[in-house]
Amino acid sequence: MINSDHRLEEGLSPEQQHQMASFHLRVEPLSSPYATDTDETPSSSPPSRANLDAKTPIISLCLDFSTPLPALSYHPPIPPPSLTSYADPLTWPSRTKRVILLLSCVATFLCAYTAGSYSPPQHLIQYSISPTPPIRAVLVGITTFCVGFALAPMFLAPFSELNGRYPVFVVFGILYVAMQAVCGVVKTLPQMLVARYFVGVGASVFSTMVGGVISDIYGKKERNTPMAIFSGFVLAGTGVGPLVGAVMTQRLENEPNDAWKWVWWHQVLMGGLLMIALVIFFRESRGSVLLSRKARKLNQWYEAMENSGQYGVLIKETITPETNGDSEDLQPPGITTFNLKRIRWTVKDEASILSLHQMLTTSVTRPFLLLFTEPVVFWFSAWVSFAWGILYLTFGSIPLVFQQTYNFTLEQAGYVFCSLIIGSILGTLQAIWQERLLHHPKWTSPITTPPPPSPLDPLFSLLRHRCPPTSPESRLYFTCLSSTFLPLGLFIFGFTARPSIHFLWPCLGLVLATMGILSIYLAVFNYFADVYTQYASSALAAQSFSRNVLAGCFPLVTTTLFNNLGNAKAGGLLGGIAALLTVVPWVLVLWGEKIRARSPFAIVSFFFFSLLVKVVAVVVVV
Repeated sequence: MINSDHRLEEGLSPEQQHQMASFHLRVEPLSSPYATDTDETPSSSPPSRANLDAKTPIISLCLDFSTPLPALSYHPPIPPPSLTSYADPLTWPSRTKRVILLLSCVATFLCAYTAGSYSPPQHLIQYSISPTPPIRAVLVGITTFCVGFALAPMFLAPFSELNGRYPVFVVFGILYVAMQAVCGVVKTLPQMLVARYFVGVGASVFSTMVGGVISDIYGKKERNTPMAIFSGFVLAGTGVGPLVGAVMTQRLENEPNDAWKWVWWHQVLMGGLLMIALVIFFRESRGSVLLSRKARKLNQWYEAMENSGQYGVLIKETITPETNGDSEDLQPPGITTFNLKRIRWTVKDEASILSLHQMLTTSVTRPFLLLFTEPVVFWFSAWVSFAWGILYLTFGSIPLVFQQTYNFTLEQAGYVFCSLIIGSILGTLQAIWQERLLHHPKWTSPITTPPPPSPLDPLFSLLRHRCPPTSPESRLYFTCLSSTFLPLGLFIFGFTARPSIHFLWPCLGLVLATMGILSIYLAVFNYFADVYTQYASSALAAQSFSRNVLAGCFPLVTTTLFNNLGNAKAGGLLGGIAALLTVVPWVLVLWGEKIRARSPFAIVSFFFFSLLVKVVAVVVVV
């Protein structure tokens, strides 16, 4: 045990006293190095610093956020460093957390905005590059964006674990802004596709890693609301991007000097302002990185004091005297001693950190291993991937359907994307309300006095027994119902998009579909984080890869799908697939415990798929 009290020497300046107070050290005069909270009497003579020198062995101690720091028995010749910037992110003030959450959500919004803003000016992009490519080749820019978005996190995740979120955000945020500017000046299709790929690489950190930031600063019980807000920003950005892109394209296409390219330039300006805000206001949030920096700062201070001739800190130890072996004898009280030791701090996570090569190999292979051997990961990934593909399909289907069916202009069709914005807002509010209902006192059945009786008591009693709120599947209770908004919205969109039916009806279908997509997206994130614990990042990487790859393919087939099948059949086909996939959460709610109890590698050979995914990883890297 190490005592964490501190008493400041009068010889220190006020500034040094303030630093020492924040450092949680107890600096005692040499004549009284043993004073403690309990005024216990030392059982040994005061230690002598003369016994310690540069040849004295150094003891390594493990540091975490709750570790009290040892005392000194002498005046520190060098002022202690301030450790306030290395506090546990979970204990940050609410104001700081809100700033970090706001910055992260704005960054996510802008990346989703970028994904959707490419589609409206596709014809202008087609005629601005030489030689003039077919329009479907231009749409491959959405695909390459999604491929970069899917692949980059598998390689960037190890870097964020080793070096923290902040440097990854800043470096790849700059790449994102720079590549946006490149998109505005390219002259050939290959250049555009490559630029879009790197835009996706840079943008990926503001989507896939924001979930990690939220996990860094919010505990499990309070995480749902920030995650719901984050998800709402993702879908809202996906709606605002094509809306603004359509308006700018139509109003600027006939202006001189390629004025329509402000579709790119305004995003460069917004991205630049975002990067300035991130550099100034964003703080490192990964706990293990902060602990490593704190340990490094302490060790540097100890080394500096030793270089000045002051060795050792007081370590409080309890020695238990030996008994006579009679089990009936009471254990005698321990004897507390204070000993000067040369110490250095280490962090638990540092001992388990793999080499960069091992981390990259694991980061690339394990998601595919889980995807092909874990039924839960496979079917959840299929579910959320299809939902995400529908979201990207709207980039082409909304202008196509509303221009052909209702004779809308491009700008008017762009305003239809307000349906996605409304749906994301309603979906976010719905998710927050559902989480609060899940923690209702009558559902959780507390030991304390229950709330007053109400007509809903029988329902809550049934829920407590059939749907316990402590089960990991509690993340899916409401999703079983709200996910049906996706097929319902697709059916409404497809069957009501007719000249004889008011255009607000297919808009209503888009609102419902967006609410369903957000519900599915949030449920998958929360369920994987709760169930797979230390493998959660790999499970999330698997669904992220699948989700973005499929999303990149859907825009390529949108025109063919709706022109060949028509609005009703296309909507019916997509709605039917979505309806079949809504079975996925029901299976987990009903039999989740049995499924989770099975071996994750019971179905397929572990060795076979380990070899397969390593081959795939090598091909991807090459």
